[in-house]
Amino acid sequence: MLKGKVVSNIVSTRKQAALVGSKFLEVRLIENNEMTDKFIIAVDSVGAGIGEIVLITTGSGARLALHNKETPTDAVVVGIVD
Repeated sequence: MLKGKVVSNIVSTRKQAALVGSKFLEVRLIENNEMTDKFIIAVDSVGAGIGEIVLITTGSGARLALHNKETPTDAVVVGIVD
């Protein structure tokens, strides 16, 4: 799992068919409770917004967080930190 802060929405005019309707977020990663210069693009599964701290799952487990297990993705936002 990764932790990060949502910094923007990513707009994509064309997507792979299984990703149509998905929202993409640009997330700045947090390590040791400090912002890094690392960013990741993740599919939003929880309705996160800009400025929120989120949890991201990556790798093959990321697909399991989506409704369609065949969706090609490597990073999915799975939680919003309170």
